[in-house]
Amino acid sequence: MISSSSVRSYLHLHFLVLIWGFTAIVGLMVSISPVALVLYRTLIAAIGLGLVIFFRKKKFQASRRDWLRMLLIGFVLSAHWMLFFASARVSTASVCLAGMATTSLWTSLIEPLVNRRPVRPLEVGLGILAFAGLYVVFRFEFDHALGLLLALASALLAATFTVANSRLVQRIDAYVITFYEMVGATLFSLIFLGISEYRDWNGGAPFIPAGGDWIWILFLALVCTVYASTMATQLMKQFSAYLINLTINLEPVYGIALAFFIFGEKERMTQEFYMGTLLILLAVLLYPVLTSALWRKSAAK
Repeated sequence: MISSSSVRSYLHLHFLVLIWGFTAIVGLMVSISPVALVLYRTLIAAIGLGLVIFFRKKKFQASRRDWLRMLLIGFVLSAHWMLFFASARVSTASVCLAGMATTSLWTSLIEPLVNRRPVRPLEVGLGILAFAGLYVVFRFEFDHALGLLLALASALLAATFTVANSRLVQRIDAYVITFYEMVGATLFSLIFLGISEYRDWNGGAPFIPAGGDWIWILFLALVCTVYASTMATQLMKQFSAYLINLTINLEPVYGIALAFFIFGEKERMTQEFYMGTLLILLAVLLYPVLTSALWRKSAAK
């Protein structure tokens, strides 16, 4: 039987996904480059988390090995966000979010390798169903191929990030994990910003935010990162990395609805695009149902 505490945690997870569904839209509302956006987001988030840890009298302490791991995971997170925002810029928020739905498929392949457990056919099957939805999207939205490929790469990095975090959270406080990862992400963003400016990869986008940009940057840093990322890391103590990433597949559903509400006709896609998105949603809804059925069958033996 599912406890009321588990239901509340699951609903909380969906609320976090709704917040993340808004991030691609925010990326389209600021004038600075994706790399600069990630730099400001992670720097402010690191400062905010540092203050939270200090005032809550938590310890920043971690072993040298864990400290290095968290910084490296931060590098992965930074690259994931850069690709994510770049995808939205070169295509649309809807295409970017649809590509992110393959996170569960990548997770079903990465998590067994990292945790040294057998691959679960149910996870792979539902991941493939989500990927089939992506195929429908890709087939009829080929003019957005670059944006979709960037989103696929971003989804792969997101899966890697979540699986790595699911191991760390078992022994380190979620706030401390997120703080060090934001420090690592800031360092990587700063390095990559220098490279992109030197190579002129920013397409003329400015580095210094305009006045209105700061509202959205603070939203990304404090709400989407300090709050949402920390709470998601905390929920990894209750749910598997696969379940979390499969639920995150709802991000395109929430995000596409928000994008259409905000941008109107600019975000209108083909009928096939929405059919593919429905396949992704089906994969998300089937997971808890099939898992519960398998558990009851196992308990009855």
